Amino acid sequence: MTITITAFERSPDGGRGLARDMRVRWALEEVGRPYEVRLVSFKQMKEPDHLALHPFGQIPTYEEGDLALFETGAIVFHIARHNRGLLPEDDNARARAITWMFAALNTVEPPIVEREQSRYVVGDKPWYGELLPVLEDRVRVRLDQLASRLGDAQWLDGAFSAADLIMVLVLRRLEGSGLLEEYPNLSSYVARGEARPAYKRAFASQLAVANHDRGAEDAERQ
Repeated sequence: MTITITAFERSPDGGRGLARDMRVRWALEEVGRPYEVRLVSFKQMKEPDHLALHPFGQIPTYEEGDLALFETGAIVFHIARHNRGLLPEDDNARARAITWMFAALNTVEPPIVEREQSRYVVGDKPWYGELLPVLEDRVRVRLDQLASRLGDAQWLDGAFSAADLIMVLVLRRLEGSGLLEEYPNLSSYVARGEARPAYKRAFASQLAVANHDRGAEDAERQ
């Protein structure tokens, strides 16, 4: 059965692998499932056809036969449940991996996104310079805790799992902030994720969309 996911026609991240379809691409690459990508514009994301798939008008969505899903955590979990390689076979280890998936999305990601979005929402306010250190300290609280728990381990709990896939991409949102570099074990952790062949394939497929857009824009200028 053909798997189709949606992604930005023109991603705000410029192909840096930060858009959330990257999570689904990577998961599908890890389990060796072929998939098609339907690119949608910001306008199309608010139209009835897309809202029928994603009621909040975002990406990605996942379609397979008569199944349609939204929310990356749910999509990655579905992929991991129905394909070998992203969740442990042992029941307790599987439960721990699922717990870490929720932790990445519900505990680690929110302060990172809040810091990231603050620049766009209130970056022009005179008090932004006082707010940013507060937001960064909130991120550091989670990074301190995560770095302490990870220690010298390669992955969060034994072998690489869907939990690591999501956590690595959550941490990558700190790219360019200097915060991740304060934690050598977390920086190394992210680098291990980025070194995986499946990650590289997913990144390349997302980057190709951005490069195509830039090529089209250059052609229009000529």
